[in-house]
Amino acid sequence: MNRMAVDVVLLPDEAMAARAIEANAALEQSGASRIVLDSATCLPHISLAMGCIERRDVKSIEENLRTVVDRHPVGTLTITGVVTSLNARGEPVSAFAMAKTQALQTLHERVMEATQAHFTYDATDAMMHGAEETAETSLAWIRTFREKAAWGAFFLHITLGYGVVRQAMCFPIDFAARGLALCHLGNHCTCREVLAEVTL
Repeated sequence: MNRMAVDVVLLPDEAMAARAIEANAALEQSGASRIVLDSATCLPHISLAMGCIERRDVKSIEENLRTVVDRHPVGTLTITGVVTSLNARGEPVSAFAMAKTQALQTLHERVMEATQAHFTYDATDAMMHGAEETAETSLAWIRTFREKAAWGAFFLHITLGYGVVRQAMCFPIDFAARGLALCHLGNHCTCREVLAEVTL
């Protein structure tokens, strides 16, 4: 596979990732629209920039991301609560919402700029990780990320999965990011494989 759909993400520390996996496991998900988070093959993450790349560009992107991280510290991250919204098919999707700091907004914008020369937005099923057929909503999200989900529309969150969170939790929750990673995307815009990671 020479072309891949990818996501540049912040990976939360082990404790926060475990919280997200626990909340995901408690969701009442059904049918084809399922996300099952884990610590190896479906990673909890905070998306910063999505697009499509040539596999040969992974190393160059990694070097660009290392430069961004060196110049723009991430700082403390904060979960403010749970939000549930409906996707284009009317399905509820729950996420941990995060406080948007100036440092994180700047990091997002610098990542968008650092990947601009490598990213296209022509996502197809063949560019996705794994053999599972990709939902059209997932491809549409990647194709329109730059115009609909970036810059002023950037929303910091950790997707938990389809369904509504029922378990009680106390907020806010502060945590740290362990790294900035380039990940191969799977169905439902899940992070399935780490292609490159810059440790924070």
